[in-house]
Amino acid sequence: MTPGDLRWWQRGAIYQIYPRSFMDSTGDGVGDLPGIIERLDYLNDGTEDSLGVEAIWLSPFYPSPMADFGYDISDYTDVDPLFGSLADFDSLVEQAHRRGIKVVVDWVPNHTSDRHPWFLESHSGPGSPRRDWYVWRDPGPEGGPPNNWRSTFAAVGAAWTFDSDSGQYYLNSFSLQQPDLNWDNPEVEEAMHDVLRFWLERGVDGFRLDVIQKIAKDPALQDNQDAPAGEAVIRHDEDWPTIHERLRGIRSVIDEYENRMLVGEVHIYDLARFIEYVNPGDQLHMAHNFVFMQLPWDAAAMRASIDRFQELSGGRAWPAWCLSNHDHSRVVSRYGGGELGEARARVAAMLLYTLRGTPFIYQGEELGLPDAEIPPESVVDVDGRDPERAPIPWEAPSEAGPAAGFSTGRPWLPLVADAERLCVRTQAEDLDSFLSLGRRLAWHRRHDRCLQEGEQRSLDAGEGILGYLRELDGESRLILLNFSTEECRLDCVDLPRKATVELSTNPDRESRAITLSDLELGPNEGLLLSPLAG
Repeated sequence: MTPGDLRWWQRGAIYQIYPRSFMDSTGDGVGDLPGIIERLDYLNDGTEDSLGVEAIWLSPFYPSPMADFGYDISDYTDVDPLFGSLADFDSLVEQAHRRGIKVVVDWVPNHTSDRHPWFLESHSGPGSPRRDWYVWRDPGPEGGPPNNWRSTFAAVGAAWTFDSDSGQYYLNSFSLQQPDLNWDNPEVEEAMHDVLRFWLERGVDGFRLDVIQKIAKDPALQDNQDAPAGEAVIRHDEDWPTIHERLRGIRSVIDEYENRMLVGEVHIYDLARFIEYVNPGDQLHMAHNFVFMQLPWDAAAMRASIDRFQELSGGRAWPAWCLSNHDHSRVVSRYGGGELGEARARVAAMLLYTLRGTPFIYQGEELGLPDAEIPPESVVDVDGRDPERAPIPWEAPSEAGPAAGFSTGRPWLPLVADAERLCVRTQAEDLDSFLSLGRRLAWHRRHDRCLQEGEQRSLDAGEGILGYLRELDGESRLILLNFSTEECRLDCVDLPRKATVELSTNPDRESRAITLSDLELGPNEGLLLSPLAG
């Protein structure tokens, strides 16, 4: 890569907004598009007092019966009234672009809602012109589902729903209200390409492709089988070889427009297969690495995964680093909870912002939010994902009321218990807060070419320490992350003698020149340093 030729999606952080839980402008307890517009300056107002995000990624806001909270879409080319209107969306794009923020939207190509007009027509009978737009099959030999495929949602069970009127089953890889589209039908592929063009024409800068590996299935519908010990599972319900030609088709649509981007949700845990979604250069620009996201809190495991990605990609693929999203427990809760979880989450934030690749930050992670406690009577999600979807606390409840500035009404989910301390207003006034650290990390990432473009080299820094160098044009940045709960002395001979502390996750450490041979990292401390010559 030639210095200075990074695209927008490689420069800074991409911030995921879950619209239901970001900001409510109407008082109905559900976040909406005008609410997002209201808070854009928080994301990037051009100063160091904002998060300085490069782009926002919006989870679905399309018309939907909300069986899966927007991932069951009944119209791909409109906005659900719950979130606003197409005019609101256009205003959001305009206002974001005015602030230098790109807009990425969720595209859900594998399935629609069972209320979508396409499925209603398909469901009308075997003679429907759109019958083959979905996956319909006769029962299996014993009268049950056509094969042994299971829904991604454990509570749903079999990935097939019986239609008594026609005597056939339709495939649903998620809920029964989410029938799978049949991408083996060229008409489906073309219709979905037209959906992309609709949003591209409205100024969208990119797409996050939901469960993209699912759009390529074995057309023979063979059973999934357990793999022998030590071998990778070959799935028949996803990641079929046709996926790569379909991705090339999607990429060709994107490339009709200037400077657009594709990032895939690719739930594949064999990195060698995963890397083929991004390495050729004519498919995805980036893909979320769920192998990395689900690692334990262990420096050696993290290093091995990072190095493995670099080894397999040969430096060609551009990584997309994330440790949380709307489907996964928050970093604070996953890595210990309480003070320990918060300390580790600070280290995780420094990791994301300083690795070679693009950091993806899920809303609320910049505040160090934990998962919310959801009482049984408030549970709404079929797959147990409510805790990480709790609304953002903007103001102290003692001043703004129990909705903490998110809404003037009752929020659709309970907020985190410690909203008084964790809310944006409280943290913005505290230079030692998690939010202040996030803002400083974002500033370094956006203004330091070494962190944006530099090559990356792992270091043997000592047990419990994840260390790496970013190097560009004779300059370097040293990142040291202590994954242990004890003080650790740096053990690395391949470094300059001195360095300047640019940033620490420990607010008490001073930014000054230090001698690296004498350096001790505090428990769960991360350091960003600039090595000095001599």
